[in-house]
Amino acid sequence: MRIRAWLGVSERRQRQLSRVMEVALVGFVFIGLERGSSGIVVNAFVGLLVTQLPALLERDYDITMDPALVLWITSAVFLHALGTVGVPGTGLSFYQSVWWWDHLTHALSSSIVAGVGYAFVRAVQEHEPDVSFPPVFTFAFLLVVVMAFGVFWEVVEFAIGRLGTVLGSAAVLTQYGLEDSMKDLLFNSLGALIVAVWGTAYLTDVASDLADRMGAGE
Repeated sequence: MRIRAWLGVSERRQRQLSRVMEVALVGFVFIGLERGSSGIVVNAFVGLLVTQLPALLERDYDITMDPALVLWITSAVFLHALGTVGVPGTGLSFYQSVWWWDHLTHALSSSIVAGVGYAFVRAVQEHEPDVSFPPVFTFAFLLVVVMAFGVFWEVVEFAIGRLGTVLGSAAVLTQYGLEDSMKDLLFNSLGALIVAVWGTAYLTDVASDLADRMGAGE
């Protein structure tokens, strides 16, 4: 059973929620400009661009994007951007004031990465009848992809943080130490597990469309 059926959330309501978060991201850009915070501006603007990808894939590449999948992607980038904004007047972001916020956003973001990997594996299996990946391989593949991306992201956070220190400017991304990095990688693995459990319900149509695109390109 899909989560939306269990919660009783209609497709129309899911689309509305996605749209509300997109509008909020626009608002975050202006909040960042008003505060003079490059971190808020960049994270909100990049998040806004990411929310446009589902419509682009559906319009230009005929990739089916379920409303729940769009909401999933939009929620991940929205919560990350919201984490940099925080509560007005406190001077602290949610990443600084809410201990579990970083874990939540890492799990969601890594689940998107795992979802891409899962859709690719399923597409290859559908496109190539002679190719079959056992469930154990699929799970291991997702875990490796997510962990590799997670390590890459931690290196990027470290590099940007150091660069901000050298230039004397606010960092767009912030790393809070070795323990925080290890916890990030742990919650990245949780994101991969989420996709391994629920990927079939939300990514089958995407994988089928990718397989069709592979066939069209031959």
